[in-house]
This record gives sequence, structure tokens and C-alpha cells, in this order.
Amino acid sequence: MDFSFTEEQEMLRILARDFLAKECPRAKVREMDKDKRGYDPQMWQNMAELGWLGLIFPEEYGGMGARFMDLVILMEEMGRNILPGPFFSTVALCALPLLEYGSSEQKTKFLPQIAKGEAIWTFALAESSGKYRASEVKLRAILEKPNYVLQGDKLFVTDAHIADYILAVGRTGEGKRPEDGITLFIVDSDRPNVKMEAIPTIGGDRQFKVSFDSVAMPKDNILGNIDNGWDIVDFILQRAAVLKCAEVSGACQAVLDMTSSYAKERIQFDRPIGSFQAIQHKLADMLVEVEAVQYLLYQAAWGISIGSPSPWQISAAKAKANEVYQRICIESIAAHGAIGYTMDHDIGLYYRRVKAAEFAAGDTDLHKEVVARELGL
Repeated sequence: MDFSFTEEQEMLRILARDFLAKECPRAKVREMDKDKRGYDPQMWQNMAELGWLGLIFPEEYGGMGARFMDLVILMEEMGRNILPGPFFSTVALCALPLLEYGSSEQKTKFLPQIAKGEAIWTFALAESSGKYRASEVKLRAILEKPNYVLQGDKLFVTDAHIADYILAVGRTGEGKRPEDGITLFIVDSDRPNVKMEAIPTIGGDRQFKVSFDSVAMPKDNILGNIDNGWDIVDFILQRAAVLKCAEVSGACQAVLDMTSSYAKERIQFDRPIGSFQAIQHKLADMLVEVEAVQYLLYQAAWGISIGSPSPWQISAAKAKANEVYQRICIESIAAHGAIGYTMDHDIGLYYRRVKAAEFAAGDTDLHKEVVARELGL
């Protein structure tokens, strides 16, 4: 198990850090918070030209043929700069399952569009309970030959307002297990009777309720096999959890760096506050927490990269990242004193995104349950 970066990976990390520092300063993040779209189309195209949107696609689909670990490195840098936009929803939630489970026709049609920045995607799974469980999938997909007709609602669909396609999880049948009878549909977002309603959130992320009112879907728009789609959902949630963990890891590192710099510069009682033991211990604890997240992240990502993903290692990383992100932001705010509690300070940009990051690809409780099962509980 070797977590050191290759020369190419180190070059990717440096390129991403330099690009994002220039193209996505915190002033840009604040600007996008107020923008209805929530992202900059020009930056999106620039990222496509750098090859980021198709980073791990084979060259035949317009990609760069990189590995999953390369995508983790890229998302860490995006988290460091809290990059606004639909990268996670498009690449992590939809492009990866398309690459793994799509038919040759689907991959030929959709993957080059994503790589070129011509199509934005999102994933629709959660419903009224907000839980990522097969038993909670109520969206009906009724066969009315030759089509399936979708009827029902999805909640917390990220970036639905700018998505060209929605990868929707529906129920086409019943079986002995809740996982039986699950099917994934590729839905054109501009189809008649697909309606969207914004859900305001404290994190400022773009979440929507998407309603499907008798939306007819041809069988060609099914991803994978009919009634056996929960395996694809598991695939999506595992990889998305690791990539969200990478994003959180980068964000935590940025918060630690800002707090450390502030402790060296802020003078109180004629000395930097970093010279006081209370601040030193606080920063030491923050460093240990960040390192723990990075270790668990790389361990989980390494397993995926070698084709042997470990569900409990993935869940351990996501559960730890969820908790550390909140703790480290709160500790940073405390170290900054009164200024840390203002929305004008950069720390606030990270703290307001804590809950959004926690619930993406599974909250802490869900992932601790996975780890508990590993213990035989």
C-alpha cells in the first residue's frame, strides 16, 4: 500500500492548485453564491479543456485515461478552494456509473459530451425520508409498452436546474428484498412533465425537488439491467462517498492553513496568539484530525484504484470526514475570535458547507452502520 504520488499525479495536483487559486478565489465563491446558476460556464469550459471532466475516461471517449486516485487528488484541490459548480454531480454521481455500466451506445453518446463540457448531469435518489436506502425508493416506473412511465418525486437533487440529464432511481417491480425491482433511468431534464422546485439550504448549494408526472421513458434510456439497479446505486454511493471525502479533506486542510497563519500573525498581549499553549494545542489537534481524514481517504481510494473496494473502509473515511469537517471549522472559528463568526470571513464559507458535505453520498449515521456491520453488530 503506497500512498505517495507519482510524478504525473504531483503535476496534476500543482496544476489544479495553481488554476483554482487563479480562477476560483474566495471572491469568486461569494459571487457564485449569489448567482442563480451557481457556477461559471466559462470556468466549466476551461476545466473541460484541461481534461478534468473526462479525466478517467478512456481516450476513445475524449478522456485522459487516468485512474480513480487521480480524480481523488483533483477533488482534494477543488475542496481546498470550495469550487462551486456541478463537477461532483456530473462526474462523481453520473459519469462514473455511465463508464462502468453504460452500453456501448450510451458511452459513445454521453461520455464525450461530458468530457467536452457540453452536458451537465445529476443524480436523483432520495425521496421523502431523505434516506439512501432501497426500501425508500417509491418513484414508480410502470411499463406501458413500449415505454416505462415515471411517476413520483425526488428530493435534494443537486444542480437539477442546470442539468441536461437526470439519472433517476425508480422502482419497476417488487421482490423478496427492497433492493429487488430497482432500475435507473437516464432522463432528459427538458422532457415534458419534469418539474423542478428549489429547496433553500443553509449551505447555499443548489438542491431541488424534481417531480416526474407520467414521464415516458424508452427502454434505451435504462442504465444497466431492469430490476437490478441497486448494485449501480451502491457503486455510485461508494465512489461518491470517497470523492466527497476528498473534497472535505481539501477543505479541512485549507481551514487548518488559514488558522495556523492567523495564529502566527494575530498579536495579543504583545505576542502572537500562536505562542499560547491553548492555541497550540487546538492547532495540534486540528492537524491530527486532518491527517486522520487523509489517511482513511487514501486507504479507501487505493482499494477502489486496485479494483478491490472495501465498503467499511469507504464508510469509515466518510464518517470521519463528516465529523472532522464540523469540528475543525468550529475550532477555527473559536481561534479567530469574534471575526470568525462573521459571514464576511473566509472561515464562514467553509463552515456553511459542512452539513451539505455530510449528507452528500450518505450521512454519518448511515456510514457508521456500515462499519458496525463489519464488526458483526
